[in-house]
Amino acid sequence: MRTSARLCMASAMLSVLFLTSHATVAGHHSAPDSEPVRAWNQLALQTVRTLRLSDAQAARLYAMVNVAMYDAVNGIVSRRGNDDRRPALVPGEHAPAHGDLEIAAAAAAHAVLAGEYPSLIDLYNQQLQEDRRGGRGSAGQEWGAWVGAQVRALRANDGSTPVETQPGSTAPGHFRASWSGVQFRNLRPFGVQNSTPYFGAGHPPLDSYRYAAAFAEVKLLGNAAIPDDTALATYNFWSLGAGTSQPPGAWIQVALAVAERSSLRLPDMTRLFALLSMALSDTVAPTVMTKYQFHFWRPATAIQEADTDGNMFTDADPSWAPRAGGIGTSPEYWSGHSIFSGAAAGVLAAFYCADDIPFELSTDSGAGEVRRYARFSDAATEAGLSRVLGGIHFQFSNIEALAKGRAIAAEIVANKLLKRRGQTHFGQCPL
Repeated sequence: MRTSARLCMASAMLSVLFLTSHATVAGHHSAPDSEPVRAWNQLALQTVRTLRLSDAQAARLYAMVNVAMYDAVNGIVSRRGNDDRRPALVPGEHAPAHGDLEIAAAAAAHAVLAGEYPSLIDLYNQQLQEDRRGGRGSAGQEWGAWVGAQVRALRANDGSTPVETQPGSTAPGHFRASWSGVQFRNLRPFGVQNSTPYFGAGHPPLDSYRYAAAFAEVKLLGNAAIPDDTALATYNFWSLGAGTSQPPGAWIQVALAVAERSSLRLPDMTRLFALLSMALSDTVAPTVMTKYQFHFWRPATAIQEADTDGNMFTDADPSWAPRAGGIGTSPEYWSGHSIFSGAAAGVLAAFYCADDIPFELSTDSGAGEVRRYARFSDAATEAGLSRVLGGIHFQFSNIEALAKGRAIAAEIVANKLLKRRGQTHFGQCPL
């Protein structure tokens, strides 16, 4: 049977993995030189929480931080001739071969975070000062800072600003409230060649039996009037609203946990997080464009006003309320949580050449609960289903978004951050 280093690593992991989403777990086995990835991703998570960034803003920031760290490290490694890989954004021709990898990664992340959110610069400076202890070389720091600045420059005017708003509508089938952030429908991708193929094809027509079936499902499963502690706990665990790390942040936490137990060295650690965060960010434009184009109403409005939908199989209930307690702040079709989760689980399974890697997760919105998952895909499935259990998404929006996320992941791992020479894949697993 054919073997590879990655398959051997995945096989070994299956017998010993017992993980937590928190990167500070005692007795972790991460390689010492991978510490900058852990530390600066934790700072990125903290930034999103503190500044109450949206899910789109969070995904973009995570990608910029991790792409900068990867390009800073990869440039130096490639100049040494050890592992010549393609860059994400910034070529490494001018990287110092003698540069320190760890301080280069730290300086790159610092340049991104401090440049994007200068109000927290004291926090970032403190971490960089800690990373410099031990006399880290200035060449690595200068190179990393330059790479981080280049990433910011290359992502300027990328569709993340200025803020735009789409007005609400009172027409049957339409989302009622106005919602902001729709400029992200034009967010330039990091990893996929073109976002357009990943846009939604459209929800079932209001008068169709497929719509009626999804309507009946969420009307029952997401009904706040039907007590279900398990359903409510699942919704809350994955809700991850403003003031949390947001849904993409939960998957950054998963990756930190898994990477700690797999002893990745810094070049591979930065590559994993660059692939993951690029995929997370590249779900944003398809999601926002799909919501913007179809502007579909949320289940609460659909159920309360079902007498206007023209469907003989739906019944109105003006008093119906979602288990989540709120209707939702953007159009329904499709689920952003689901596409984030499909993309993240797809990258992680591809990188490790195995989906069935167990881990534990405690999310920002889970009230301290720790959940155990046998597979990356199990967590993604639950994250998507949580939106139906909360009464704020139809099942077709969950299923389609999960599939689109997996497709985005597949394109990225097939084409990005690969070796310039020699074998690049073992099957669908990037080497």
